Amino acid sequence: MGIEYNWAGNLAYRASSIVHPASIEELRTAFAVPGPVRILGSRHCFNDIADTDGVLIALDRMPRMFEVNAARDAVRVAGGLRYGDIAPLLDAEGLALANLASLPHISVAGAVATGTHGSGDAIGSLASAVRGLTIVTPAGEIRSLSRGDDDFAGAVVSLGALGAVVDVTLDVEPTYEVAQHVFEHPDWDAVLADFDEVTSIGTSVSLFSTWERTDFVDQIWVKQRQPEAREAARESLFERLGAEPATSKRHPILGVDPVACTEQLGVPGPWFERLAHFKLEFTPSAGAEIQTEYLVPRGDAVEAIQAVRTLAGQIAPLLLVNEIRTMRADDLWLSSSYGTDAVGIHFTWKPEEAAVRALLPTIEAALPASARPHWGKVATLDGAEVRSRYPRFDDFAALAARFDPERRLVNPYLERLGL
Repeated sequence: MGIEYNWAGNLAYRASSIVHPASIEELRTAFAVPGPVRILGSRHCFNDIADTDGVLIALDRMPRMFEVNAARDAVRVAGGLRYGDIAPLLDAEGLALANLASLPHISVAGAVATGTHGSGDAIGSLASAVRGLTIVTPAGEIRSLSRGDDDFAGAVVSLGALGAVVDVTLDVEPTYEVAQHVFEHPDWDAVLADFDEVTSIGTSVSLFSTWERTDFVDQIWVKQRQPEAREAARESLFERLGAEPATSKRHPILGVDPVACTEQLGVPGPWFERLAHFKLEFTPSAGAEIQTEYLVPRGDAVEAIQAVRTLAGQIAPLLLVNEIRTMRADDLWLSSSYGTDAVGIHFTWKPEEAAVRALLPTIEAALPASARPHWGKVATLDGAEVRSRYPRFDDFAALAARFDPERRLVNPYLERLGL
């Protein structure tokens, strides 16, 4: 096997082979090969969560399941499909998801397993939309779980520690349109003083900064379901913050051509063509990059942002852009928003991993002790400390031991977490 890399090119997989089963039986055959095994999604993780020195199993060639239920309030999809694959199919059915991540390029099962999210005070992470999933364990057993089952809340954000998630059932709703607006250069002090109002002014709100300046936010992106009930309030708020509406389309990273970005300037369009920041047909963000994210309880958000602000001089030289987003609390054991409304502080770094890793301990020490690193991104926080920030972690460890008693799915990433 030639050397295989993750999406960003910062990680070379150590696997002895990568297999692409096209059926449940082929998946069981792949699991039957002795030794360590991991499941590979769309390769968007920036750390070694999916790595192994054994066999990597990619689900991208499994049957392309897409089944809307009779009540038309849920859809069952193949875990290996990307959100960008299923979104237009849903829209054609007159249906929609409540939210999307910034990238439609990520697989459903992989995004859910790592607690990936979009933004919105009233909207949960992508995992919170899961109402059921089917897992094939390394022993070849098929286990189906639904919302309300004893193990369900532990099995959704699973870190790939339970088996291959071959299908996922997601909550859906009637389709809707979204308009996207960008505002530039609001005053940081004013934003933090009115932080709750700022993040609630749209269905989904993102704050972008390069930290080259600490007196103003570079951009605030507001995605709003149509019709816009609070348009006047939004305009009044941003005028009070000293912000100006963008007069042309913008990219989150200053100076980058926005051709890859979804449409802006308040032009309404289908939900899946606005909720993500980037279009499926383009390489998103910067391409060559490293990502880090810490999620803090809503009550700690202003303190956490101020901590990052004080480190701007160290952060800015390595940074492409910092994004701040929000999400609603959920009850999923390993969700970064478990038990609390959360605010994500996300760093897209230049591809200088050694320098980024050298800086991260300083950032982690400055953040509140409640900060939880994103499972799929680069962090340096000690595994025991990460475990301590999840009240149900021991319950998850017991669940993983039941699904994978021979511990074939355990890799160095899981070992660092004590699994």
